[in-house]
Amino acid sequence: MRTTLIRVLVVFIVAIFVVACANRGTPSGGEIDTDPPEIVKSSPENFSTNFDEDEIVIYFNEYVKIKDVRKQLIISPPMDMAPVIYPLGGASKYISIKIKDTLESNTTYAFNFGESIVDNNEENPFSYYRYVFSTGETIDSLSVKGAVEDALMQEPDSFISVMLYEVDSSYSDSIVYKEKPRYITNTLDSLTTFSIDNIKAGTYKLIAINDKNGNYKFDQKSEKIGFKEDFITVPTDSTYLLKLFKEEVNFKAIKPKQVGETKILFPFEGDYENMRIKNLGDTPEGYSFRVTKDENKDSLYYWYKPILETDSTSFLVTNKTYADTLQHRYRKLESDSLTISKVVSGIINFNEDFTLTANIPFVFADTTKIKITDADSLTIPYRIEYDSLSNQYKFPIKKEESKQYKVTVLPKAFTDFYEGKNKDTLIFGMRTREKSDYGNIRVNVRNAKFPLILQLVDNNDNVMYERYTVSSSTVDFTDIIPKKYRLRAIFDANSNGQYDPGNYLLGIQPERVSYAPEIDEVRSSFDFIIDFSLLD
Repeated sequence: MRTTLIRVLVVFIVAIFVVACANRGTPSGGEIDTDPPEIVKSSPENFSTNFDEDEIVIYFNEYVKIKDVRKQLIISPPMDMAPVIYPLGGASKYISIKIKDTLESNTTYAFNFGESIVDNNEENPFSYYRYVFSTGETIDSLSVKGAVEDALMQEPDSFISVMLYEVDSSYSDSIVYKEKPRYITNTLDSLTTFSIDNIKAGTYKLIAINDKNGNYKFDQKSEKIGFKEDFITVPTDSTYLLKLFKEEVNFKAIKPKQVGETKILFPFEGDYENMRIKNLGDTPEGYSFRVTKDENKDSLYYWYKPILETDSTSFLVTNKTYADTLQHRYRKLESDSLTISKVVSGIINFNEDFTLTANIPFVFADTTKIKITDADSLTIPYRIEYDSLSNQYKFPIKKEESKQYKVTVLPKAFTDFYEGKNKDTLIFGMRTREKSDYGNIRVNVRNAKFPLILQLVDNNDNVMYERYTVSSSTVDFTDIIPKKYRLRAIFDANSNGQYDPGNYLLGIQPERVSYAPEIDEVRSSFDFIIDFSLLD
């Protein structure tokens, strides 16, 4: 027993001694390395002429690695076959660029690495390194400079590609859809300015796109574009501002699909406002149809009756100058029964109307079977408004603050397209807040050019409130939900009451948008006055 205790005591003393020694000898770690890597040499040398190699090797004074090279590395002019870059996913004291494409003669190439080259330990970037060479006798040294901004949003997207297309005998405006540009640069992730360098003298078309698929071509469906209306001539001392906008997509009808017993889904691209659908097949006497819009998808629903005893048909879809014939095969599916629901649940704001919608188009509402009452069971007078495309009935009423309301819908109050009716009594509740729960904003517009659209948008650029003025420089936003907003003005040049983006092929720039300086967060029971100066 005594021997065991002695052994435990010895082990304990030794452990304390080891820990003490370890603490005395623990290094501080020293200062963190903040220095970027340095280039020792490159082969061939940077800015070489008469270049005819198939590999470039750049040596560093320490181990480096490549990060996010797909976005960061910009090669101008673009290559059809991407070079092979080493190392990817590892570290090395050199970077190898193996060229797989056939280089053009008498052409200056520039590899701009952005901030993709970092050291291996602390990832300090070797920022904006450019490797330049020419396959001819000289290095082209001219530049085009400018800035990119978003035409509608306050903050522009990152990684905007700015491109020059050479205006020669093969040039056409549609080149941006088909071919890669002659020269290209990128605003990267934190800049709005650009500089396209190492270009030769000539005449060019200046374009900017947020090149989401990285193919150096404009995809109207998913990408924004900005352009200089006139050609530019290089050399130039001018700087250019490009406003990026999302074009309205050219209309296109997509193959329809049976989604109900007598219900067909017609997907589309573009503006559906003038979209028309016509059944070209044989239809019986008394045939009728209705069209409604899906709330969340770019699709129209085509409802028809009666059930057709045929396997297939053709539909003609038109939209202004567009026309296309689509084939459709009928399928046997189950029918739905009428289901009615309210659009807004719980609290209803003063700028909202109580609204009902249904899974089948409405055709009639019997107002003698619909009643709105308050908490004291007093009947509230109402009007009724129907929107056939959204298939919604609105019930505008004079709402008082801090009130509860009940909407009672008796059986057979609503009739749908197929003569179906609601079978049960439906009861919907809603209530209002106190006026003091909201805030108010008065905007005094200076130097206004009418007509003008004023909008309050949230941090995601969603329009929360909108006002339209054709003459008054004082605009009121009342009963605003307390939160942070941004205020912007749209100069409605064509007086159509909405924002119009530009169109590249038509040479139309987007309507002008101005943002007010940052405004205070809207607070409840508070009136704000904002002076918004619209400069020329």
